[in-house]
This record gives sequence, structure tokens and C-alpha cells, in this order.
Amino acid sequence: MKYASMTGGAVAAASVSRNLMAALPEAVIQTEVNTMPPLYPESGHDYNPVVTPNGWTLPFRMRNNVKEFHLIAEPVVREMTPGFNANLWGYNGQSPGPTIEVVEGDRVRIYVTNNLPEHTSVHWHGQRLPNGMDGVSGLNQPPIPVGKTFVYEFVAKRPGTFMYHPHGDEMVQMAMGMMGSWVTHPKGSNRLINPVDRDFCVIMNAYDIVPGAATPRIMTMLDFNLWSWNSRIFPGIDSFNVRQGDKVRVRFGNLTMTNHPIHLHGHEFVVSGTDGGPTQTSARHWEVTTDVAVGQMRQIEFLADEPGDWAFHCHKSHHTMNAMGHDVPTMIGVDHTGMAQQIGSVIPDYMVMGERGMADMTEMEMPLPDNTAPMMTGDGPFGSVEMGGMFSMIKVRSDQARGDYSDPGWYEHPPGTVAWEYTGELEEPARFKSDVSSADTTPVTPTESFEVNAIKPARRVG
Repeated sequence: MKYASMTGGAVAAASVSRNLMAALPEAVIQTEVNTMPPLYPESGHDYNPVVTPNGWTLPFRMRNNVKEFHLIAEPVVREMTPGFNANLWGYNGQSPGPTIEVVEGDRVRIYVTNNLPEHTSVHWHGQRLPNGMDGVSGLNQPPIPVGKTFVYEFVAKRPGTFMYHPHGDEMVQMAMGMMGSWVTHPKGSNRLINPVDRDFCVIMNAYDIVPGAATPRIMTMLDFNLWSWNSRIFPGIDSFNVRQGDKVRVRFGNLTMTNHPIHLHGHEFVVSGTDGGPTQTSARHWEVTTDVAVGQMRQIEFLADEPGDWAFHCHKSHHTMNAMGHDVPTMIGVDHTGMAQQIGSVIPDYMVMGERGMADMTEMEMPLPDNTAPMMTGDGPFGSVEMGGMFSMIKVRSDQARGDYSDPGWYEHPPGTVAWEYTGELEEPARFKSDVSSADTTPVTPTESFEVNAIKPARRVG
């Protein structure tokens, strides 16, 4: 179970003997940032696999009826968007790490080799398992030392969408990008889990990387400037490409420090599951936006029956921007006439910021530090999309083949279905006007007096 673009090999670890190393599952490494196709199982139970945008699924091997995986915790370089690379920590060559897929009832064994510069552990977020496999350093296990390999083993007891991440020096390691998705498919039919044609998996993460730098500031608690899906920012996030009429599921996990209202254009969806399991059908209702709080999973499902390129994004407006500055003053409405020329004689690269809004910045050739993503970028068929961060598209096409996840290009709108400019005469809009001159502003004087008796409650004693 390999992809052609992957390379793999046994990873040496000081705590594992040569004889045991030969028994380790292959440590597959992936450094490509393109969306990899689904990985269909060649052994074990059958299931409809997920697709991780700009990511991949970790291969496994069956050994004595146990599914074995090998995770490598290590420093990685992640291209977050073309022209901008980040120094992160992750698993098997990427941040986030590869998606792990199993089936309800599978016995799972995960070898975790630590190639970080400090100790680590892995917590299997949302899983029911023996206490000693829960992965909290110091509480459930000793931390995994540098260069050592630990083994986790448990039964995947319930289907659903889960995550994995460290529980050792968690603030540093998660701020550096150590996380991944876990999907447990149902064994057989389940009345609360509907079959779908396409199944996507996204981990939401956030970073604070100073423009021109490449390493996150790990002590940031609130003021992040890069909001990402699977450690990618728009326009680096691949589109979600589906066939018209497909039943689509998207699984979101939130390991940032704030909530994210995920919004889909052109369709309605239901929240069909959380990290607590599938939702009861009586609790499902139609939405176009659902909030995913910190540490939560949400899976949504919809019928992709409207063709087009539909925006799909977090609805917090500053989460759809890149490399934001938090101390930029509002200059809207300020007259900069002549000022730019005067300052430009002293500072050649000076540019007027936000006099009419920020949209002009998408067309400016603003000088940026090396290895910095523009604040708003990404071109569409009609010009700049003026978005960044947590933004992508659901591309629905009638001619998209089943199982084909490739980008179909921009949507060709039928004639007469695109908003157009009106060039006729415009009447003066009717506005409400108050007639102050005719209004009687004389104060009203009471014509008769009256008394009011106020009754106060007695004070309680004792």
C-alpha cells in the first residue's frame, strides 16, 4: 500500500534491537503537498476511504490480524502556499501528519519513533482505550525519549472522526504543527452513518509566523496571523472536487486556540457527527454554517446538486487573510493626496495603506520580505478572490468522473447566469426627509398635578 511519490524505509531507533527493527512496519515518508488519492485497503475490512486535502493516508500492514502503522515524529518543512515555507514539527515528512484509517473493531498497533529534539508522546483524541495507552506524559506513560520507539496498541471500539496529537510539552509541539486526523469507519451498516460518495478530512491549525521568518512563535496564545487547513493557506489549499449528485462528507477537526464557523455556499448541510460519535437523526437540521469549537470534531454531509465553484471557508473574516498585522491603523477616508509622493522621496517602497479599504492591496506590487505570503491573494476567473487563510472551494461538475478528485478548472457559467453591469439610467433614490420647520418643538407642560405614593418594602430583621 504505497503511493508512487512516497519513499519509505525502516527508521533506526536506539531502543529497538536489529531483530525487532526487522519486524517494524515500513516508515513511509511523504513530502508532496498535493492532495493524494484515496488509499484503498488491500487487506482487512473493506471501506470507502477518505481524502485529505493537501495530505495523504498512512499505509498499514496486517500482521496476525493486527493493523500496524509506523509514525515518525520529526521536524519538517511545510510549504503552506507557493512561495512560503514554514519550519514545523510533524509526522512522516508532513504537518499535519498522515490520516490514519481503520475499521470499527480493528486491533491497531502504532509504532511511534521520536526524531524530535525533545521527548514527546501521542494522545489518541476521542478514543476509548486502556488508560495506559491514552498518551499523557507523566500520567499514563513515560515520555518517549529522543531516538526511541514506543508502541501503542488498542481496539478501535467505535466509528467516528478523531485526532491525534502530543500530550508532552503540548503547547510547544502543537504550536509547531504536531497533529493528525484519525477516521474509524463502521463495520457493516450503521443506521446513523450514511454511505457517501466522497469523504474529506481536514485539521484546522493556526500559526504565528513573523513576515520574513519561517518558524512559528510558540508562546502566542491569541494573536495568530496564519489560519490554515491541513497546514495550508489559500491559495495553497486544494479545491474539493466532486461530481454533481454526489453525497459528500467533510470532517473538520479544530486544534487551534479559537472557534471556527465553517460556511458553505450554494448548499445546505447537516452535522452528522462529532468526536462523540454520529449524531441522532432527530437532532439533525439543515445549516449553511456550523461552529467548530476548540478541540472538537464536526462532520457535515450534503448533496452536491448545484454545479459551480462554491466558496467554502471559515466565516471569521480575519481567518481568511494571511500574515496579518494586528497594529495597522484604520485609514479609511483619510486624504493621502500628495503624502505618498513626499514620503516616497525618502522611503522609496512606501505605499498608501487602506485609504479606500484593503481590496486595492491585492493588485499592488507590494514589496514583501522573502518567504512571506501576501495578505489577500488568489486569482479567480474574474480577478482577485481577495482571500487567504481558511478558504477553498467545492467544485461541483456534472462531468466529473466517479472517483476522480482532479481539479476540473474554472466553472463555465451558462449564458445569462453571471451578475452583470447595469448601464441604464438610475433614478435618485427616495430618501426619508424630516420636515423640521413644521415640527412643533414646544415643550409640553402638564395641565394638572397629581400625587404618587411610593411603598417601600420593610427591612427584614434577623
